[in-house]
Amino acid sequence: MSTVDNTSLKLTKENEQAADFLPLLGTDHVELYVGNAKQAAYYYMAAWGFQPLAYAGLETGLKDKVSYVLQQDKIRLVLTSPLKPGGEINRHVNSHGDGVKAIALWVDNASKSYEETTKRGAESYLKPTTVKDEHGEVVLSGIHTYGETVHIFVERSKYSGPFMPGYIKWDPYYRAEPVGLKYIDHMVGNVGWNEMNKWCDFYARVMGFAQLISFDDKDISTEYTALMSKVMSNGNGRIKFPINEPAEGRKKSQIEEYIEFYNGAGVQHIAVATDNIIETVTSLKKRGVEFLTVPAIYYEDVLDRVGEIDEDLAPLKELGILIDRDDEGYLLQIFTKPILDRPTMFIEIIQRKGAKSFGKGNFKALFESIEREQASRGTL
Repeated sequence: MSTVDNTSLKLTKENEQAADFLPLLGTDHVELYVGNAKQAAYYYMAAWGFQPLAYAGLETGLKDKVSYVLQQDKIRLVLTSPLKPGGEINRHVNSHGDGVKAIALWVDNASKSYEETTKRGAESYLKPTTVKDEHGEVVLSGIHTYGETVHIFVERSKYSGPFMPGYIKWDPYYRAEPVGLKYIDHMVGNVGWNEMNKWCDFYARVMGFAQLISFDDKDISTEYTALMSKVMSNGNGRIKFPINEPAEGRKKSQIEEYIEFYNGAGVQHIAVATDNIIETVTSLKKRGVEFLTVPAIYYEDVLDRVGEIDEDLAPLKELGILIDRDDEGYLLQIFTKPILDRPTMFIEIIQRKGAKSFGKGNFKALFESIEREQASRGTL
């Protein structure tokens, strides 16, 4: 019996090593194509507490686009707009509205990351390219994923500048106080009917991810709508990508609404972590950020379901923060309303107190809240 166990253990370790062909150090940055980068940058600074970091545009020799880079702790956002008619950025914004174009992943070797993923079937977006300035060099490469979303591999060990070559330090007079956002916990993609397994297989085969958890339409459903979701994660758990698809329901689900207004698959929401969700959400609400709300009845029995927590329930109830527990601990979470004119992208605030899950116990209350918003928009 022990021989079988040892053999199984050895095979498991060999499989893990074989799957670790794409070591990822974390999320390097998220680039959004937007209609007006200057005004979008002000929104993320004033409302969300991001700090100005770097800039590229006419002053740096660019003639066709402009980018503002913002940072809060380990989260970097790049906001890019076109400077002239036509071209890829204009077409993307016309088709999708403001939205995530690139999820950039921090790697030790961008050339090897490109080689390993493309030989496993990924479509090339950017062949390995080295960019240099007086601060050093950065190697970039990229592949396509769902919809028009891409992954950029960023190798920056030989660079000491503010962001990367082509950008200069951006140091405006105005700076807002940070709100306590720490890092990107996960990013959720919405895909079309019967496409979830295709893209989960892509992340497993092309990028060596494993499935953490899955939810079917029995887990994520209300009286009217349903969806299905699987969570894919890289080996060290630093990168987590839930993938959602619609499921049959009596009315139009939030995934269908997203795909209709985004005009295809794309990033539905970015979940950002905080160490004190009460302070973070209080600050955000004071700055005008709007959140989904749940009925007060949710809090009448929530502690019976999740057990004892460190926080007082009263401020959680006042702010509309949801609570859930798994075998590892509990989590606190809340979701904004769409932060764009189109009912597409939103942001989740999450504080983990040991929990590794994604709030399954809150799905019904959350989705009923989303349905109330859909009904007000006439899209349910």
